[in-house]
Amino acid sequence: MKSAKFIRWMIFSIRVFLGLIFFTAGMAKLTQHFPGLIGPVWLEEKLAPFGLGLYARFIAYCQVIVGWLLLTQRFATLGAIMLFPLLLNIFMVTVSLEWRGTPYVNFFLLILNGILLAYDFDKLKFILTDDTSELKPIGIHRPNRKSDALWFGGLALILISISLTAVNIWAMYVGVGAGFMTLLYARMMHNRN
Repeated sequence: MKSAKFIRWMIFSIRVFLGLIFFTAGMAKLTQHFPGLIGPVWLEEKLAPFGLGLYARFIAYCQVIVGWLLLTQRFATLGAIMLFPLLLNIFMVTVSLEWRGTPYVNFFLLILNGILLAYDFDKLKFILTDDTSELKPIGIHRPNRKSDALWFGGLALILISISLTAVNIWAMYVGVGAGFMTLLYARMMHNRN
């Protein structure tokens, strides 16, 4: 019983850790003002000479979305699935540009992501089988659509706040704060139900 509780705590911690890492890294790249925990904020200008400036911006937006999904806990499995190819892309960029040390950090993050995917194996194992006759058809039943809408509404607030950086840095911070307040409120609603 205690080991199951410890494993749930460990998975929660890895989700939060990876969520914060990637959310802040993406926000730092997109706004140039948000404090990022890892990653160069100058990635777009570093990749632009190779014609990859838009790709760098795409990666940054993906980091924000994946980080957000991991932080929600409710959609963390989807975030972990999306994080795997994102990490592989980041890993390949760092290896291709011969950045020292960064590939090792990305490899460690890939291991953490692998732990999350292994934990959610029961949710994902149907992907690995060709015989779906034993799979029970499950309809999409969302017991609390309001909290789901709030989670995605919070993400929308954050994505909108990124564009506010050019107008007013504080407006961006208020938008991000409102997005996180929405996340917390959605979490409380979800837990209540």
